[in-house]
Amino acid sequence: MITRHELAQLVDHTLLRPEATTADVEALAWEARELGAYAICVSPARLPVRVERVRVATVCGFPSGAVAPSIKTAEAALAVSNGAAEVDMVVDLGALKAGEWLAVGADIAAVRSVVPAPTVLKVIIESAILTDDEIVRACRIAVQEGADFVKTSTGFHPGGGASVHAVRLMAETVGPRVGVKAAGGIRDLATALAMVEAGATRLGLSSSRKILAEYDRPTA
Repeated sequence: MITRHELAQLVDHTLLRPEATTADVEALAWEARELGAYAICVSPARLPVRVERVRVATVCGFPSGAVAPSIKTAEAALAVSNGAAEVDMVVDLGALKAGEWLAVGADIAAVRSVVPAPTVLKVIIESAILTDDEIVRACRIAVQEGADFVKTSTGFHPGGGASVHAVRLMAETVGPRVGVKAAGGIRDLATALAMVEAGATRLGLSSSRKILAEYDRPTA
């Protein structure tokens, strides 16, 4: 089993509630530093966030993905200019479900064009509402268009969040050179570790403190 420190270094400590204030985000950033988390993930309107030893991630086209590419690119570019080191974009879910794969790819490519390396681009595919074939196709297109990570979920869709099955399928599809971020519904240590075992290389957690505290709790 990975160590507590290793687990913490996979965590994007996340606060995407619409009502979160600047003060809430500042508290999140300091908590992430205390916990040893890799990054924080916050809404773009809460940028910039200044915190040492913790990367800053944000979202784009969130949570529906149903945003014109020109708006997504403007949002992503502004986020980068405001200090985001990582951008988690939601694909056009309607285009994906309709099998409009060229449009899905163009959407990702447009955001990638304004999020150049070393800024990290994660592509959220909302895996809980997809068939296995759709998951595989979406992941392949994300890799083709230059994504650094594929990500299971926004955590806001009623269809659900991450699953071990989806994470494993995504990891098998993208291979070792592209990361897999599991997010949505991960609220305990056992689930977090199961996601890592399935191939997740990053975890989007809003319950980071609780989960890491479970790691330190003695078992009966």
